[in-house]
Amino acid sequence: MDIKLGKNDKRYIESTEDVFLIMQRILRRENKIDKEKEHFWIIGMNTVGYILYIELIALGTVNSVPIEPMNVFRVAVMKNATQVIAVHNHPTGRLTPSAADIDITDRLFQVGRILNITLTDHLIISPNSYLGFRACGKMEEIEQSLKYVPTYEIIERIRKEEKAIADEVIQAEKEATKKERQQKEALVMALWAQEMPIKQIAALIDTTPKIIERMVSRKQQEDANSVS
Repeated sequence: MDIKLGKNDKRYIESTEDVFLIMQRILRRENKIDKEKEHFWIIGMNTVGYILYIELIALGTVNSVPIEPMNVFRVAVMKNATQVIAVHNHPTGRLTPSAADIDITDRLFQVGRILNITLTDHLIISPNSYLGFRACGKMEEIEQSLKYVPTYEIIERIRKEEKAIADEVIQAEKEATKKERQQKEALVMALWAQEMPIKQIAALIDTTPKIIERMVSRKQQEDANSVS
């Protein structure tokens, strides 16, 4: 059921307080809503937070309301919403999210991600107060959850993480090798400046005289280029 906004209701969502004030007025319309039952609404918005619609998705009992994710996103797709906020009431007045509340939010977040429609928050409301999943940290937990992520995507994430770790190891090894080479070159040039024979320098750092000659020649060329 499409819910119409009143003339005093904001059209742009800037905070959870905006959402609550709108939904509080809707909840208090006694001639339209049975406040003793749980209701589940979705607010659909565009990218800048302009409200495109408010839809009553389901009407439940005093302590539960059944939700089908595709019913939630059907209107969002039709009306080109890019983000949605879920809202449902607790007739008891207790705002603590149940395990079922957290689970459906997890499912909705993953379905929305597949459809490129972001579930930005979920509010539990009563006539006088509310709790936002984002504010209490639940949305962050849900965004990290893998419960409803497809297996192939989990595997892909693991492979990306493994590649990132491998790239970091390779980079660290390159930097360590570069640092070691620079230190060795500095030692060679210091010994060379003291007129130590190349063969003796090579024996000291466990390499060949030809390598020492190349190191000295390269360093001298670099110094000459920097001067010119």
